[in-house]
This record gives sequence, C-alpha cells and structure tokens, in this order.
Amino acid sequence: MKDVVLTGDRPTGPLHLGHYFGSLANRVKLQDVHPMYVLIADYQVITDRDLPGRIQRNITELLLDYLAVGLDPAKVTIFRHSAIPELNQLLLPFLSLVSVAELQRNPTVKDEIAHSSQRAVSGLMFTYPVHQAADILFCKGTLVPVGRDQLPHVEMTRLVARRFNERYGEVFPLPEAMMGERPLLRGLDGGKMSKSRGNAITLSATEEETAALIRKARTDPDRLITFDETHRPEVANLLTLAALCLGRSPQDVAEEIGYGGAAALKRLVTEAVNEFLRPIRKRRKEHSEQDVRQILAEGDERARERAVVTLDEVKAAMGF
Repeated sequence: MKDVVLTGDRPTGPLHLGHYFGSLANRVKLQDVHPMYVLIADYQVITDRDLPGRIQRNITELLLDYLAVGLDPAKVTIFRHSAIPELNQLLLPFLSLVSVAELQRNPTVKDEIAHSSQRAVSGLMFTYPVHQAADILFCKGTLVPVGRDQLPHVEMTRLVARRFNERYGEVFPLPEAMMGERPLLRGLDGGKMSKSRGNAITLSATEEETAALIRKARTDPDRLITFDETHRPEVANLLTLAALCLGRSPQDVAEEIGYGGAAALKRLVTEAVNEFLRPIRKRRKEHSEQDVRQILAEGDERARERAVVTLDEVKAAMGF
C-alpha cells in the first residue's frame, strides 16, 4: 500500500527558512513519490489568539509560499480546515480516547501556551494535538513531514489511532514522522525561529529586508569564526543557515571566513540566503490571487470527498 503524506501549517503569517529546511523541502521531494494532502489549518489559528486576524490574507500568502517553494497543486491536495466539516467531526470520538492528563503533558502545547497572546488558555488549545490527529487520520496519512517540535503531535496521533483500532476494530494506520534536513533552525536572536517572535527570515522577504534582519543577528566578539554549537551558538546558527543555503558544511563556511569576524560572517550569510531565495521569490510573483482561489476550491473538494469516506468508516466501526 502506498504511503499517504499529510502536512500543513497554520495561516498566522508568512513561512520562513525554518519551515523550509524543517519541512517544506521534504514536501517538495515527496510530492513526486506519494499522494499528499497539505492542510491550511485555519481553525487552529484561534487556539492561541482571541481573533483570527487577517485570516483570508494569510491564507492567500501561505498558498503563495507553497507555490513559490515548488509545491504543485496538480500533484498535491491543498485544503482548509473550515471547508471540511467531516474532518472536524472526527475530533469528537478521538477526544474520548485521550485523557486530560495526556493533553496537559504535551510539550508542544506547553510551549504554545507559554507564548500565547491570550490572557487565559482556551479549551481548544488543549485539544490541539487531537485535532492534528484528525488532520492526519482523515486521509489515512502514514507519513508526516515535521520539525522536531511537532514530534509529540505525531506520537499523539499514533496513540489515538492505536486506541481507536483496539476499541472499534482496524480502521487507521499508525503514521510515522519524517524529519527535515535541519529540523530546528534557530532564530536570529538565538531562540526558536518563529513567525510570532520576529526573529525569522521569511520566504517572501525582499533582499533588503533579509539583509537588515541578518545585520541585527546576535554574534560574539571573537574575530576568528569557528563552528561551535555549544560555546558559540549564535555564530554556529548563522554558519548553519549559510551552509544549508549553499549546500556546504558549516565547518567549511567557517574556514572560509576565518578571521573576518562578525561582519564577514553576516555578509556571507546575507549573500547565501538571498541567492537561495532568488528563485523562490521569482516563482511567487508568477501566481495571482485568482490562481489561489481556484487551487483552494479544487483542493477543498478533493479533501472533503476523502473525509466523507473516512467518517463513514468511523461511524460504522463505532456502531452509529
């Protein structure tokens, strides 16, 4: 049986290089090998914020990012939570299989709560991992390209699938996580690279914006540039970013810079990132908002057809 890939993002802002090297690059490779569903998780935007913000604009920008990195809507199904009620209905039986304590222990939920803009934690936040299980299992997903911080969600999905199968009969496969080349690329301030923390280089950033962000990146006063993730994490992170963009090792990049110091390091990183993003920026400009609307309409229809079949199987297994 051929593997089915499920992946996606919340439309909370533009995607960045952390997304690319952590997951997007894998998606582009996998679309030629496996059936793939790419979720725009618009309902999950309200897990950690009071209002969805510029939701329609963010959905458009997210899809443009997908097209820019090379995802092909002729090969993959791109769809939205809000367009697939049958997927969301799976949340109810799945929640009955998971304890409150198991939801509270989820490390990704803990991190999201710590950085939430809400004054109080919503019930939806705690169901976030189970909703992701519904995202993966509605299409019988077996491969999930993720960054390291999303691994607990894949484990939760496996738990839900296993318990459902044990209680009601074999319906769901147990999905596997697929890690990217560099699952956790740190932000320019040394912390986790994140849209909400303003420390990321977005895929849609201009050359000037990219250069300005890298100029502000943290380094250290030592003029000899070396790759040492333990004692020089900020410098090591910039070297890693350049190396990923150049297809070289960070040690090799450090050797090239030598005693050039932070200025030479940032100059090389800026050139490497801008050169890497050039074809992505070009592809982004080739698509219109009309393209986006058409792609979403077709993807939503295909995803809903799949969700209806799965929900019918679940109801039959449960005796409804």
